[in-house]
Amino acid sequence: MTKVGRIATGVGLLAALCVPGQAVGAPVGVAMPGPVAAPPVLDLELDGDSLSLRDAFAILEGRPVTARLAAAAQANMSRTRAGALAALDNQRVYGWNQALGPLKDRPLSPEQAEQFQRNVLRSHAAGVGEPLPDNVVRLALILKANQMARGTFGVRPEVPQRLLAMVNAGVVPRMPQIGSLGTGDLQPQAAAGLAALGEDAPVRYGGEEGPASEMLPKAGLPRDFTFEAGEALPIISGSTVLAATLMDAVHRATVLADQAEGAFALFMEATRAERGSLDARTHKERHIPEENAVAARLRAMVEGSGWMTEEGRKRLDPANYHPRVQDAVSVRAAPHIMAGLRHVIDDARQALVREANSSTSNPLIFKRKEGPGYEFVMGGNWDGSVMGHLADTLNAEITDIGVLSQELSGRLLSPRWSYDLPANLAGGTVGLNSGMVQVQTVAAALIPEMQARATPAGTLSRPVKDGQEDHNTMAMASVRHLHENLDRLEIVLAVQYLMAAQGIDLIAEKMSSLTLGTTTQSLLTEIRKHIAPLGEDRYLTPDLERAIWLVHNGYLTPSVAR
Repeated sequence: MTKVGRIATGVGLLAALCVPGQAVGAPVGVAMPGPVAAPPVLDLELDGDSLSLRDAFAILEGRPVTARLAAAAQANMSRTRAGALAALDNQRVYGWNQALGPLKDRPLSPEQAEQFQRNVLRSHAAGVGEPLPDNVVRLALILKANQMARGTFGVRPEVPQRLLAMVNAGVVPRMPQIGSLGTGDLQPQAAAGLAALGEDAPVRYGGEEGPASEMLPKAGLPRDFTFEAGEALPIISGSTVLAATLMDAVHRATVLADQAEGAFALFMEATRAERGSLDARTHKERHIPEENAVAARLRAMVEGSGWMTEEGRKRLDPANYHPRVQDAVSVRAAPHIMAGLRHVIDDARQALVREANSSTSNPLIFKRKEGPGYEFVMGGNWDGSVMGHLADTLNAEITDIGVLSQELSGRLLSPRWSYDLPANLAGGTVGLNSGMVQVQTVAAALIPEMQARATPAGTLSRPVKDGQEDHNTMAMASVRHLHENLDRLEIVLAVQYLMAAQGIDLIAEKMSSLTLGTTTQSLLTEIRKHIAPLGEDRYLTPDLERAIWLVHNGYLTPSVAR
């Protein structure tokens, strides 16, 4: 599974693995899979109404894509464009024959229209920071073209066709991450608009970055393109970059949710946990579908385990064994805790499908309810509040999973809390060897960072632009913080996987003749392909980097989740 680097977190371990816009290379000692056949090209026909999340995820995974407008969408766009131009004869319209933002009351003459489009993109392309990953940019351009295909923006079909031509040719505009307030994605989308014009805005093509004016001809595309009256504003209006970035986060969160369940199942084996907390009857009584599903997957993962039995629990110290009665809250409530993440992921998926197939610009153009012709309607459909608050909620759930994972890995260090695993998970002579105590503190160090970044940016609106934009969603900050915490969660889960596997191997001899569950055994086997059990103390950074790489690339996704 190929994954691209994400937003820089300042976390040293991950910084070595994740480079924005590039594939993540394996650390030394990780066996790479053999060559695989190239995936088939994803062929998309955009009609403004049927782009799926499955298609979006395929693009984010790096699948090659070609996209085009449906013929019916092109015809509808042409009709709406003609109606929009006719309506300008008797209506003053924001961004068409009036200026923007605090200058909205300044009229524009027809002669100024073309220069105004270019100026709008130049003035709004002021973003800074690391660029968005290439696949997120590709998806953002496809989302924008699909929304334009609805025929309510008033642009010519040639406008989305220009964006799709860049996607199809492999030209990727450089979209800086910082600048958007979630009130439309003005800065990053303006950068893409300048590239589409053929100006000197940077783009990437064929592994090289340079000005669009030079790179577009190299890709076989005409250098120059012209936006006509009213066509620049729909490029920057709306929240398609936000949507693409949140889709990427939801995709990542889904993979990590799967792996969090796998790490928990491996923890249950290491501590010989009681199965009662997974009993279907208990979860059915809570009436939470996601909780039932999590518990069912966990039951499947540990199916056939002899470790999670009374016999398994007696093995380490038969003479002093007492029935456990029940495990700690972090163990018994884990299906419910993990269900919260699944619930928010499902909510976000539904919202994003709607967003991909909606009209998110301002103004919009509609046929008149009464009488012939078209009219402009000005509103706030570009606003990203729903997505921003979903990102904040998803970040809270991601952080809670990180807290749970860190608590579980901490339990593995204590013989009392782990039910007699060697202290610190040390191999050899305990005391002479310190084991994995400092591996666990890597996870503990990240939790306060996750908690700080989980503060909802969506509650921190502030007015800008002379009060014309007096409420801002701050949704791009929400999504950036979410991606940073997804990076951190990869490390926290890697710690849990590494420690749970160590716990199992340390007592495997005493548990001989008892088997692990089929899925948990396969997870342990996958880890041991790349990381040897810890005997005498050794340099542990490489071990943890390998575990992070496995999580980052989805290798520890349980088979029942796939």
